[in-house]
Amino acid sequence: MKFTASRLSEGNKVFPTEIYLEENSIEIKAPGLFSGDSKYLNYEDISSIEVDSPMIGFATLRLFMNGNKIEVHGFSKKDIKEIRRVIDENRTKRRRI
Repeated sequence: MKFTASRLSEGNKVFPTEIYLEENSIEIKAPGLFSGDSKYLNYEDISSIEVDSPMIGFATLRLFMNGNKIEVHGFSKKDIKEIRRVIDENRTKRRRI
């Protein structure tokens, strides 16, 4: 599954952030003009999730793991709900194995 941040949100005007939800991991891509930044996260490494979803505007997702925080902004509330659902579902699956 692929989710793309809105170009209307702060920090995503030219190169919006993308989240790819794979079977075993998440890829977060922050494209750039000459280079981009990609982060790969295994579901079982994610210790907690926070969602900031204001009444008006775009939602922010924070993923915590091993003392680090990754924050992505500019996704619709609907997209953030689906992203969180898939992450939670896969974290639960991985813990049972």
